[in-house]
Amino acid sequence: MPNDLGNLLRAWRDRRSPDDVGLQAYGRRRARGLRREELAALAGLSVDYLVRLEQGRSRRPGPQVVAALARALQLDEREAAVLHQAAGLPVPSGRTVSAHVPPGVQRLITRMVDYPVAVFAADWTLIAWNAMWSALIGDPHQRPLADRNLIRATFYGSAAWTPIVRIDAEAGRPDEKEQRALVADLRHAVTTYPDDEALRELVAEVRAASPPFRELWDSGAAGRHTSTRKLVQHPLAGELVLDCDVLTAPDSDLKIILYTAAAGSRDSERLDFLRVSAVHSVT
Repeated sequence: MPNDLGNLLRAWRDRRSPDDVGLQAYGRRRARGLRREELAALAGLSVDYLVRLEQGRSRRPGPQVVAALARALQLDEREAAVLHQAAGLPVPSGRTVSAHVPPGVQRLITRMVDYPVAVFAADWTLIAWNAMWSALIGDPHQRPLADRNLIRATFYGSAAWTPIVRIDAEAGRPDEKEQRALVADLRHAVTTYPDDEALRELVAEVRAASPPFRELWDSGAAGRHTSTRKLVQHPLAGELVLDCDVLTAPDSDLKIILYTAAAGSRDSERLDFLRVSAVHSVT
């Protein structure tokens, strides 16, 4: 039986260099493309599983695995559709929240090596990030997918996100402006993707579990994102005060979160320290 999935993965891996995906090349390389261990790390998979996919010993990866491989390989929408078909999965129809990150956005976050950058889908699920984000927040690959959703984290107080606190919010109280903006985003997503069952389940879950979310949702709260300052308690770098901006990607519902610090500041120096640890973690 032809191994279309494995052939595609090898071909697309061969056309990407470490520099394309923000990695440092190391050791002697027989070919320009990514090594299996590099692609596996980028997609959050084990090397053994990637080998089985490429060799045709595993032919039915789940949609989350395929989406992660498409992002790691920087596939465009047409190529991502081909990968879904080769894996025996339906091609995303555009009527559900997409986890696809356009190659240009993927290149943006991998080239911005100085600052933590991450991309969130329309339902505020974390779907792509650079090495500095992992160094600051922790490697998202080590968390269950449910813990990567910022709506849950904001209204559940997920331990994975608690080191990050908005410093201009009143002490001991939730930041209602930020919460209103998140709820408004989620309501827009529900309107845009009415056929997305997982999105409806997310709303029902958080609405049932969180009175603040339920109140904002039921009131039809509207809000918008503004630049904020965040306090991050890092176990190695200590306390960092960072500017947080939420950007949007053209022609998509993706949100890009960027943390920066003023050049020459103490916080910039501590980001430099984290940058060194990020480089060592991928070499």
